[in-house]
Amino acid sequence: MIRINLDVMMAKRKMSLTELAEKVGITMANLSVLKTEKARAIRFSTLEAICKALDCQPGDILEYIPNGEK
Repeated sequence: MIRINLDVMMAKRKMSLTELAEKVGITMANLSVLKTEKARAIRFSTLEAICKALDCQPGDILEYIPNGEK
């Protein structure tokens, strides 16, 4: 399983969902899907834009969780 820690990075950067959506150029609905871990995929261009807006690395947002762990 891949965990998306977008909410953690947003809190660390004190950035709202609205502000991040504007900076990244995607809808709040699509960003919310990522934030709530309901996304099935993410484009590298979107990941790059999120990393740029949050000044972080992809590994700060994406975390691999082995099967059976929470």
